[in-house]
Amino acid sequence: QVQLTESGGGLVQPGDSLTLSCAASGRTFNRHAVGWFRRAPGKEREFVGAITWGDGNTIYGDSVKGRFTISRDNAKKTVYLEMGDLKSEDTAVYTCASSAYITTWLKSYSYWGQGTQVTVSS
Repeated sequence: QVQLTESGGGLVQPGDSLTLSCAASGRTFNRHAVGWFRRAPGKEREFVGAITWGDGNTIYGDSVKGRFTISRDNAKKTVYLEMGDLKSEDTAVYTCASSAYITTWLKSYSYWGQGTQVTVSS
Protein backbone atom coordinates (compact mmCIF):
# COMPACT_ATOMS: atom_id res chain seq x y z
CA GLN A 1 0.00 0.00 0.00
CA VAL A 2 1.04 3.55 -0.72
CA GLN A 3 -0.29 6.52 1.18
CA LEU A 4 -0.28 10.00 -0.31
CA THR A 5 -1.09 13.17 1.59
CA GLU A 6 -1.52 16.55 -0.06
CA SER A 7 -1.16 19.89 1.64
CA GLY A 8 -0.82 23.55 0.78
CA GLY A 9 -4.16 24.38 -0.77
CA GLY A 10 -6.02 27.57 -0.03
CA LEU A 11 -7.61 30.75 -1.32
CA VAL A 12 -5.45 32.98 -3.51
CA GLN A 13 -6.00 35.87 -5.89
CA PRO A 14 -5.53 35.79 -9.67
CA GLY A 15 -1.88 36.15 -10.56
CA ASP A 16 -0.69 34.70 -7.26
CA SER A 17 1.50 31.67 -6.76
CA LEU A 18 0.94 28.66 -4.57
CA THR A 19 2.87 25.47 -3.88
CA LEU A 20 1.23 22.15 -3.08
CA SER A 21 2.98 19.20 -1.47
CA CYS A 22 2.39 15.49 -1.82
CA ALA A 23 4.03 13.34 0.83
CA ALA A 24 4.35 9.63 0.07
CA SER A 25 4.71 6.76 2.51
CA GLY A 26 4.35 3.01 2.53
CA ARG A 27 5.49 0.60 -0.16
CA THR A 28 6.68 3.11 -2.73
CA PHE A 29 9.58 1.07 -4.14
CA ASN A 30 7.80 0.12 -7.38
CA ARG A 31 5.83 3.32 -7.80
CA HIS A 32 8.17 5.28 -10.00
CA ALA A 33 6.09 8.35 -10.76
CA VAL A 34 3.75 10.75 -9.05
CA GLY A 35 1.11 12.64 -10.94
CA TRP A 36 -1.07 15.62 -10.12
CA PHE A 37 -4.66 15.79 -11.24
CA ARG A 38 -7.39 18.33 -10.61
CA ARG A 39 -11.14 18.36 -10.72
CA ALA A 40 -13.13 21.55 -11.01
CA PRO A 41 -16.82 21.64 -10.11
CA GLY A 42 -18.89 20.06 -12.86
CA LYS A 43 -15.86 18.97 -14.85
CA GLU A 44 -13.97 15.75 -15.37
CA ARG A 45 -10.67 15.08 -13.69
CA GLU A 46 -7.82 16.71 -15.60
CA PHE A 47 -4.17 15.73 -15.79
CA VAL A 48 -1.92 18.50 -14.48
CA GLY A 49 1.53 16.95 -14.58
CA ALA A 50 3.76 14.17 -13.33
CA ILE A 51 7.33 13.46 -12.29
CA THR A 52 9.53 10.39 -11.90
CA TRP A 53 11.27 9.75 -8.61
CA GLY A 54 14.44 8.57 -10.30
CA ASP A 55 15.61 11.14 -12.84
CA GLY A 56 13.02 13.82 -12.19
CA ASN A 57 11.58 13.63 -15.69
CA THR A 58 8.40 15.71 -15.96
CA ILE A 59 5.39 16.02 -18.21
CA TYR A 60 2.61 18.61 -18.07
CA GLY A 61 -0.91 19.13 -19.24
CA ASP A 62 -1.36 21.77 -21.93
CA SER A 63 -3.40 24.09 -19.72
CA VAL A 64 -0.61 24.53 -17.16
CA LYS A 65 2.55 24.40 -19.28
CA GLY A 66 4.79 27.33 -18.54
CA ARG A 67 2.93 28.22 -15.34
CA PHE A 68 3.23 25.12 -13.17
CA THR A 69 6.40 23.27 -12.18
CA ILE A 70 6.68 19.86 -10.52
CA SER A 71 9.69 18.89 -8.45
CA ARG A 72 10.54 16.23 -5.91
CA ASP A 73 12.63 15.69 -2.80
CA ASN A 74 13.51 12.01 -2.69
CA ALA A 75 14.87 12.17 0.85
CA LYS A 76 11.54 13.52 2.07
CA LYS A 77 9.50 11.37 -0.35
CA THR A 78 7.65 14.53 -1.27
CA VAL A 79 6.56 15.92 -4.62
CA TYR A 80 5.79 19.60 -5.08
CA LEU A 81 3.48 21.38 -7.48
CA GLU A 82 4.50 25.00 -7.85
CA MET A 83 1.69 26.96 -9.42
CA GLY A 84 2.29 30.41 -10.84
CA ASP A 85 0.13 33.08 -12.48
CA LEU A 86 -2.96 31.42 -11.12
CA LYS A 87 -6.26 32.01 -12.88
CA SER A 88 -9.83 31.51 -11.81
CA GLU A 89 -10.02 28.46 -14.07
CA ASP A 90 -7.33 26.81 -11.94
CA THR A 91 -9.84 26.53 -9.12
CA ALA A 92 -10.21 22.83 -8.35
CA VAL A 93 -9.44 20.04 -5.95
CA TYR A 94 -5.88 18.97 -6.60
CA THR A 95 -4.96 15.35 -5.98
CA CYS A 96 -1.70 13.49 -6.28
CA ALA A 97 -1.44 9.85 -7.28
CA SER A 98 1.27 7.28 -7.83
CA SER A 99 1.98 5.09 -10.81
CA ALA A 100 4.52 2.51 -11.89
CA TYR A 101 5.53 4.77 -14.76
CA ILE A 102 5.12 8.37 -15.86
CA THR A 103 2.03 8.90 -17.96
CA THR A 104 -0.93 11.19 -18.54
CA TRP A 105 -3.29 8.21 -18.44
CA LEU A 106 -5.45 8.43 -15.35
CA LYS A 107 -6.12 4.72 -15.06
CA SER A 108 -2.44 3.91 -14.60
CA TYR A 109 -2.49 5.72 -11.25
CA SER A 110 -3.59 3.30 -8.58
CA TYR A 111 -2.99 5.11 -5.30
CA TRP A 112 -4.58 8.48 -4.66
CA GLY A 113 -4.48 11.11 -1.98
CA GLN A 114 -7.52 12.83 -0.54
CA GLY A 115 -6.98 16.08 -2.40
CA THR A 116 -6.57 19.69 -1.42
CA GLN A 117 -8.76 22.60 -2.49
CA VAL A 118 -7.30 25.50 -4.44
CA THR A 119 -9.54 28.48 -5.00
CA VAL A 120 -8.47 31.39 -7.16
CA SER A 121 -10.72 34.37 -6.67
CA SER A 122 -10.52 38.12 -6.25
